Amino acid sequence: MSIIDNKKAFFDYFIEERFEAGLVLQGWEVKSIRAGRVQLKEAYVIVRNGEVYLFGCHISALTSTSTHVHPETTRTRKLLLNAAEISKLIGKVERSGYTLVPLNLHYSKGRVKCDIGLAKGKKQHDKRETEKQRDTQREIQTAMKQHRR
Repeated sequence: MSIIDNKKAFFDYFIEERFEAGLVLQGWEVKSIRAGRVQLKEAYVIVRNGEVYLFGCHISALTSTSTHVHPETTRTRKLLLNAAEISKLIGKVERSGYTLVPLNLHYSKGRVKCDIGLAKGKKQHDKRETEKQRDTQREIQTAMKQHRR
């Protein structure tokens, strides 16, 4: 079940591969995510010292969190992957010029997971082409709906 999608990632990048990663979260962050107070728009993924981190993911604190917790909304969160997956990602990012982009947050067996995409950046003309395809698909769908009536 999806919590939030990063639609901008699909517009700005060609997604080559997907990986599912666990997130290291605090209790108040899980509650806020379940309440839907999370944003992935400006988030990105970095590999540092053989570990993978999620930067810029904005999780707003609930007003009902306890008084002794001082929430930091955009803190760096560690992503949990297999060692083989991490080494594969390091190789692709450093040698091949790929970028790691968070695609969505979702639940898997009651836990919050993050889909990471191994992506290549799109050029401006590629973005225009994507926009044209989306418009033509929309026109086809509306024509089909009118034809059914």
